[in-house]
Amino acid sequence: KVAIKGIERELICPACKELFTHPLILPCQHNVCHKCVKEILFAFEDSFADGGSESSNQSSPRIRISASSMDRIDRISRSGIKRNSLTPRSTLFPCPGCQRDIDLGERGINGLFRNFTLETIVERYRQAARAAIAIMCDFCKPPPQESTKSCMDCSASYCNECFKIHHPWGTLKAQHEYVGPTTNFRPKILMCPEHEMERVNMYCEICRRPVCHLCKLGGCHANHRVTTMSTAYKTLKEKLSKDIEYLISKESQVKAHITQLDLLLKETECNSERAKQEASQSFEKLYHVLEEKKSAALRAIETSKNIRLEKLQTQVEEYQGLLENNGLVGYAQEVLKETDPSCFVQTAKQLHVRIQKATESLKTFRPAAETTFEDFVVDTAKQEDILGDLSFHSNGLEIPEINEEQSRMYNNALISWECPGKTDSADIYVLEYHKLNRDEENVTWQKIEVCGQTRVVSDLDDDSSYAFRVRGYKGSICSPWSREVILRTPPASVFSFLFDDKCGYNNEHLQLNPRRTSVESRAGFPLLLGSERLQVGCYTTLDYIIGDTGIAKGKHFWAFRVEAYSYLVKVGVVPSNKIQKLFHSTHDVTSPRYEQDSGHDSGSEDAFFDSSQPCTLVTLGMKKFFIPTTPAAPKDPASRILPLPSCLGICLDCDRGRVGFYDAGRMKCLYECEVDCSGIMYPAFALMGGAAVHLEEAVIAKYGEYNDDI
Repeated sequence: KVAIKGIERELICPACKELFTHPLILPCQHNVCHKCVKEILFAFEDSFADGGSESSNQSSPRIRISASSMDRIDRISRSGIKRNSLTPRSTLFPCPGCQRDIDLGERGINGLFRNFTLETIVERYRQAARAAIAIMCDFCKPPPQESTKSCMDCSASYCNECFKIHHPWGTLKAQHEYVGPTTNFRPKILMCPEHEMERVNMYCEICRRPVCHLCKLGGCHANHRVTTMSTAYKTLKEKLSKDIEYLISKESQVKAHITQLDLLLKETECNSERAKQEASQSFEKLYHVLEEKKSAALRAIETSKNIRLEKLQTQVEEYQGLLENNGLVGYAQEVLKETDPSCFVQTAKQLHVRIQKATESLKTFRPAAETTFEDFVVDTAKQEDILGDLSFHSNGLEIPEINEEQSRMYNNALISWECPGKTDSADIYVLEYHKLNRDEENVTWQKIEVCGQTRVVSDLDDDSSYAFRVRGYKGSICSPWSREVILRTPPASVFSFLFDDKCGYNNEHLQLNPRRTSVESRAGFPLLLGSERLQVGCYTTLDYIIGDTGIAKGKHFWAFRVEAYSYLVKVGVVPSNKIQKLFHSTHDVTSPRYEQDSGHDSGSEDAFFDSSQPCTLVTLGMKKFFIPTTPAAPKDPASRILPLPSCLGICLDCDRGRVGFYDAGRMKCLYECEVDCSGIMYPAFALMGGAAVHLEEAVIAKYGEYNDDI
């Protein structure tokens, strides 16, 4: 037999830290007191009404909800979910055992089984703990006698005499089940919590819980794999018995591990003390350095003070000598009393020079020393920053580096980093960022803790630059900060759309991917067959495709990538009233007649560009970006040709009637022009020959990435 007192740890509720009272089995297989479950759920409900305040946890002194559970309650309460505060009806339950949010289902507490086996073991433990305290008979006249047995059917305890009276021989009560004295009475038949009139007779292997036949026929376990209760009982008991036998057979190994752990505990204590001493010595060195610097600074100030006081005191004495009957003036007055000319001249010459200097000093009075000590102000701003970042540094923890190629800025910021050795040596990373603002002197960094090596940062201001940096932590040891990387947000909010496969879409020349985020122009047999019908000097037309969503007002931005092998691509915007003209135009944009540099006398080339085209487009191709010919454009054709950025962006400002074309990687404007926004504007693309365009996908956080906000 296993000693009852040795298993107390298994009989403690993780919520109230006391012995279980009517324990319930959660879907995660942890046990919690029935009262604790209700109190946690009530605290959970109160957190929604109180805005997730910590005061909601103070209403019950019995329950002790961990900080992590309260953080999850606060997070869910901030999500805006509303619950009924009269009864605990939340389907989410923060399990104090595994620290996870458990879904209790529609029935909530009513759908949980009571763990009668654990309840019986707890009662045995209580009886062993209070062996000296007897259970009294419930039916004896005062004074009651000590009970000798308890009836499980009557849920009462009896002495021998009372048991015979209430269970007479030959009656149905004589067949009741009785056990030794106990206060724990459980039902003889376990009923289904979903169907209260049905007893459980099967075991669901998927949900790992007993079910009744109605649960299997039409309930939530209809499609689950179930087995009979006797089979489940036999199987689980065999497995548990084998596992227990295995653990008992490994008792010597367990004891060896316990001995090793005891040594590790002592070693940890010794190492922690040694680490404390080393840390104390390091700080003592800093104290000594600061004390020396402080003493040197105070000595320098004191020396400067004495020198200045001496100079000022000398100057005071000199000016006091200018007073009548004092010092220099008194001496001069005595010299004037000399009547012998030769003696007077001999003395008066030097005295006259001194009198002249004193006269000049009165005209231009200037103190002999400064009274301020501005030169002795100690600037400790940098040192304070360094001391603020003071932590345990380790040579074995590498400095992470932000990967600028994998990081990108779009609707959100995706920041990716890696370690130089390609090994994730840190347990957790801290990502910090702040908005660059020339007016702000004190920078406030926003901090995010990340378990992986990527993070999505949202709620950033448009048309702004942000600095990012990251460092790794392994326990209390941290690495230095990485090099700061500056990324710029788009000039406007991101506009999301897909390619339209209905309006004017030419499926013979263009091919869309299933998600409608990429379009490709194929120069295949349809183009060759169509070229037979083309006249001499006329080459081919562009294949247009537009976005499936239009813009009526406001300022919006979208980005896309053009494949490097693309021969000719045009991108821009088109108003709704010119879409039909765009797709049904018979003009051949590459024929000699309409070529802008063909020499055809069709008026001003600039006027042709502005008025003849149904939409505002710029030309891309052969890894180049071509600035359109306008009066403001450079006259030299070579200066109008720029390298094609890896990612392009378009910013449409309907309110100002302007459209800009950007290098989306650096968020730098390459070209901007006026555009008529009288109608609904649509993104427009045109392809010719072998070409492909891919819309930039929005930056979306993976599920669970905002576990703290997050």
